[in-house]
Amino acid sequence: MNYHIDTKLVHGDHSYDQRTGAISFPIYQSATFRHPGLYESTGFDYSRETNPTREKVEKTIAILEGGSEGFAFSTGMAAIANLFQIFLPGDHIIVSNDLYGGTYRLFEELYKKYGIEFTYTDTSKISNIVNDTRESTKAIFIETPSNPMMKISNIREISEFARSRDWLTIVDNTFLTPYYQRPIELGADIVLHSGTKFLGGHNDLLAGLLVIKDKGELAEKLRVIQKTIGAVLAPFDSWLLLRGMKTLGLRMDKQQENAFKIAHWLKENRNIEEIYYPGLIEHEGHEICRKQASGFGSMVSFSVKDVNQIKKILKGVQLIAFAESLGGVETLLTYPMVQTHASIPKEILDELGVNDRLLRLSVGIESADDIIRDLEHAMR
Repeated sequence: MNYHIDTKLVHGDHSYDQRTGAISFPIYQSATFRHPGLYESTGFDYSRETNPTREKVEKTIAILEGGSEGFAFSTGMAAIANLFQIFLPGDHIIVSNDLYGGTYRLFEELYKKYGIEFTYTDTSKISNIVNDTRESTKAIFIETPSNPMMKISNIREISEFARSRDWLTIVDNTFLTPYYQRPIELGADIVLHSGTKFLGGHNDLLAGLLVIKDKGELAEKLRVIQKTIGAVLAPFDSWLLLRGMKTLGLRMDKQQENAFKIAHWLKENRNIEEIYYPGLIEHEGHEICRKQASGFGSMVSFSVKDVNQIKKILKGVQLIAFAESLGGVETLLTYPMVQTHASIPKEILDELGVNDRLLRLSVGIESADDIIRDLEHAMR
C-alpha cells in the first residue's frame, strides 16, 4: 500500500521489531554477532558492516526519499566524505556556491589535493551550470534551499541537464527533508542529509544519511566504502534518529508556521534590511520552491541595517540560543561568517552577501509570539 508521508514517518520499514513485536525498535548495542556455523550467518556479522538498528534507519530513509537504498553515517560530513570516494583524480564537480562552510572545507582542503576539481557557481540559474561544464564534469552538487542565503535551484531542470550528459545529480536535502521535498522524485540520483538537524530534531545526536535512486554499481561501491572506512552511525544514535523521524511532520509544520510569522514580522522591523526566506512571495526562488516542494521550511536568514546590532542581538536573546546547528525543536540563532561559514574565503562570502550584518535563524516549535518578543527585546 502506498501510504502518505506522515504514515511513512511513523512506521518506516515496519515500526516494530518483527521478531519480538517490540513497538520501539530495539537498540542492538553489539559490536559483533554469533555465527550459527561455518559459512553461516544471521545476516549480521560485525556492526561496522551491518547492524539491525542502523539497517532500520537506512531502510526508513530510503522509503521516505523514494530511493532504492539508504546509508547511515556518524555525521553529515562523514556522509559527504564517503560519497566523494566514488570520484577519481581529474573528475570535475559543479557545486552550489552558497553552501555550508564545512562542505566547502572538505572539498577544498581534502578532496582537492587528491585531484578532484570543483567549480562553485550560482546553481539557481541553469545558464551558470551550462557555462561551467567541462569534459571531465561528473556531477552537480546542490543545496536547495542553500545555506545561508536560501537560494532555490530547480532540481528537475538540473537533473534533466545532468542526465543528458551522464552526470550524477546530488542534492543536499537537509533544510526541507523528505517531508517537504523529495529530490529523487524530481530526477536526482543521490540525496544526502545531515540527520543531526531536522530528521533528529532534538539536538541530541550526530548523523549523516545518503539515499541513492537505483540499486546497482553505485550501491555496491557505497556499501564497500561505508564498511571499509567505518564512519557508521552507532546503534544508540540510530535509535534516537528513528524516534526523531516519527515526529518530523508535526515538528516541521509547526516550525514553518512560526517561520512565516517571524519572517513577516522581520519585514516590518525598521532594524532589518533584507530577509531571505523562500516562503515569502517576493523571494526570487519562491515559485520554483512552491512547485518542487510542499513546504518552505523554517530557516530564515536576515541582515540588519547597522552592524552594531549584531552583538546586541546575540548577547540580548534569552529564549533563543546563540548556537551553531539547526533543525531542532529549540530556536537557534547563528552568525554565519564567524561560525558555519568561517572556512569560506571572504571574497566569496562578500559576493554571496554573507557579511558581518547577516544572521541565520533556525525557527523552533516554541510560541512564535515569544520568539518575536525575544528578538524585539534583544534589538532594543
